Amino acid sequence: MTRIAILGSTGSIGTQTLDICRRHPDRFRVTALTARGSREKLFAQLREFRPEMAGLTEGIRPEEIPDDLRGIRWVQGPETLSTVAREAEADQVLVSVVGIAGLESVLAALEAGKQVLLANKEALVTGGQLVTDLARTKGKLLLPVDSEHSAIFQCLQAAGENRPEELLLTASGGPFRTWDKERIRHATREEALRHPNWNMGAKITVDSASMFNKGLEIMEARWLFDMPEDRIKVVVHPESIVHSAVVFRDGAVLAQLGMPDMRVPIAYAMSWPERIETGVKPADLIQLGKLTFEKPDAEKFPALQLARQCLRAGGAACTVFNGANEAAVAAFLRGEIAFGEITERVKRALDRLSGLTANTLEEIQEADSLARQV
Repeated sequence: MTRIAILGSTGSIGTQTLDICRRHPDRFRVTALTARGSREKLFAQLREFRPEMAGLTEGIRPEEIPDDLRGIRWVQGPETLSTVAREAEADQVLVSVVGIAGLESVLAALEAGKQVLLANKEALVTGGQLVTDLARTKGKLLLPVDSEHSAIFQCLQAAGENRPEELLLTASGGPFRTWDKERIRHATREEALRHPNWNMGAKITVDSASMFNKGLEIMEARWLFDMPEDRIKVVVHPESIVHSAVVFRDGAVLAQLGMPDMRVPIAYAMSWPERIETGVKPADLIQLGKLTFEKPDAEKFPALQLARQCLRAGGAACTVFNGANEAAVAAFLRGEIAFGEITERVKRALDRLSGLTANTLEEIQEADSLARQV
C-alpha cells in the first residue's frame, strides 16, 4: 500500500489523481489533502478518503470546520504546503499547486525523504539547481506528471543504453496557432481560455495560448533530464496525440502517444516502474487518420525564445520570467491589460532585474517578489 499526500487536491490534476486512487483502493491510501480555497470540494474529498491531514492555504476558522471532519489534523495559512509535505505520513507527495508556491513544498518533501510526483513545473523553473541537488543528495528521483515530461521519461525508460541526443517537446499551438500576430495581441479573455484539446486551469490555459507554458517546459526539461537548452526542441502538433519524443544516438526517435487525458501520466508517476489501469481509452490511429507537425512561429510566440535567453543568462532570470508572467497573466485575467502585453511586461521585468542570483531559497523568493512588483 502506497501512502500519498496530494497538494492541490481540488484542481484538475488533484481530482484526476483521486480518480486513480479510487480505481486502486488496494494500492493507494490518501493520507493528506490540501486546497487553496475550494472548501466544499475539499470537504467532500475528505469525507470520501478520510486522510489524517488536511490543509487550506487561505485559512479556515475552527468553527467553520464541519463536525464530522474535526478529527482530522488541520493545517492552514502560508506554511500549509510545506508543513503537509514535510509532516504527512506519506511515501509520495504529489505537488500539483500552481506557481512558485510549489517550490518550498517540493524541497520540504525531498528533505523529509519522500518521493515527489511533480506536477508543478515552476519548482524547477525557479529552483532547478536547488531541487535537483537535494534530490540527488537524498537519492530520490523526481517523477514528472506533466504530459510532455512524462512522455520523455517513458521514452527514456525504453532506451536501454541508447544515449538521448535531443528532446522533442510537442505543443498543441493553443487557440491562436493560425491567428496573425496583431489579432493575437488583442485576444480576449474568453478566446485565450478556449483551448482546443485540454481542459485545464485558467493560468495554464492562458500560458498555453501564449506558449509561455512551453517556455516553462523547456526550463523544466533542462533540469529534469540534465539536457542543454539547445538540445530541447519544440514541435507544434495540433492533435495532441504525440505527447513528446526523444531522438537517440542511433537515429531512432521514440515517441509516447495517447489521448489527451492526464490520468495516464499521473498513474505512471504513481505506479512507476509498473503500469496500472487508468480508465483511458487508447488512441485509435486509424480513426485519427493523420498526425501533423509544424515549426513554432517565433514571431507570433516570442515567449519560446525569451525562455531560452533566460536559461542561457542563468542566475535568477528564469525566476523573473516566471514571476513576471504569473503577475501579468493575473492582470490579463482581471481585464487590466491586453493579451499582447503579457510578453511585454515580462521583457520589462527581465531588463530591469538582470544580474540577480538564485543560489538560495531566499534569493529566489526575493527575485520572484521583485519580478511581480515590476
